[in-house]
Amino acid sequence: MAVNKELKENWKTIQKKLAAKFADGEKMEVDSIVYIIGVQELGKGYQKFKKEEKLELMHIAICKLLEPYGYYEFSHFDEDSWPHYNLVKKLPLLKGGEQTVLLKQAIVNYFTKNGFFN
Repeated sequence: MAVNKELKENWKTIQKKLAAKFADGEKMEVDSIVYIIGVQELGKGYQKFKKEEKLELMHIAICKLLEPYGYYEFSHFDEDSWPHYNLVKKLPLLKGGEQTVLLKQAIVNYFTKNGFFN
């Protein structure tokens, strides 16, 4: 039970800080935060992205977030310096709520690892 409480508290902290920085204080949901992580992982800073590039950024973020769980591993950077990952093992079949909890936990872990809470 304590893990769920800690996850909720950390999640709210992430939402609040990122909303202040990227969304004029409006609450940010999982997909928006995943997109920001994708931009961060690309490492080229903010710029205008085409729709397909935005989807690819979200894919990069999902791979990066699930890498510590053993689902993906980094493969290489392509000629445009975009990271690529390989699927190591299939993701388990999860219900919508379970997927959200997994992503939130992975996002909290990502930000914790990167010193966000210090």
